[in-house]
Amino acid sequence: MSSENIHEGHRQRLLESYYSAGLSGLSQVEMLELVLTFAIPRKDVNGLAHQLLARFGSFHNVLDTPLPVLLQVEGMTRRAAALLRLIPQLWAQYDIDRNRSGVAYSRTEELSRLLLPRFRGVREESAWLLCLDAKYKFLDCRQICTGSVNSLSMSVRRVVETALAVNASVAVLAHNHVSGIALPSQEDIETTRRLEVALKLVDVTLADHLIVANEDYVSLYQSGYLSKP
Repeated sequence: MSSENIHEGHRQRLLESYYSAGLSGLSQVEMLELVLTFAIPRKDVNGLAHQLLARFGSFHNVLDTPLPVLLQVEGMTRRAAALLRLIPQLWAQYDIDRNRSGVAYSRTEELSRLLLPRFRGVREESAWLLCLDAKYKFLDCRQICTGSVNSLSMSVRRVVETALAVNASVAVLAHNHVSGIALPSQEDIETTRRLEVALKLVDVTLADHLIVANEDYVSLYQSGYLSKP
């Protein structure tokens, strides 16, 4: 039996295992193998799957690894690297679309479901502004900046212009801490207060500012740093 037939049979067994038991029937190596088979045809990808897990430590770390780093792994192709990075990004978009509806988002927990997916797999600081109407219904959510949240790239003017562009009545800011610790810094608090004042001048309420770290977050409103909307 040719090596190509052996590999084809293994690929088919992985696929049948997924069809019969879902992901619960696959190990982490087999999950990676199955994904890689769609991007690397007619080649054994078992060694590449093992290499990825050994180098990056876990399944989610593999998916969160930037494209240039993935491409440094021997045997990795551009198509396979793109597919691996697409998985968490598509999952994030799925969560965003699923939670975006015509209902009112008046609680921090509801707001977090709209904002947290935008930081999934992101390895640099970024800030997003969620814009709502007067009834707390979704209007838009736009990225304000990348890099340090306190850098000049996130100017007060940019935030105000973004809110006004969609005729928002309420805004919620969110930014991530790549350190993995969601506690707000003094700079975060001062930035929040400046934005609250600036938005109020144009009749927009800053309802909250979420500091995100992985799937955790801290609400500056719940922490007492913002006025009650």
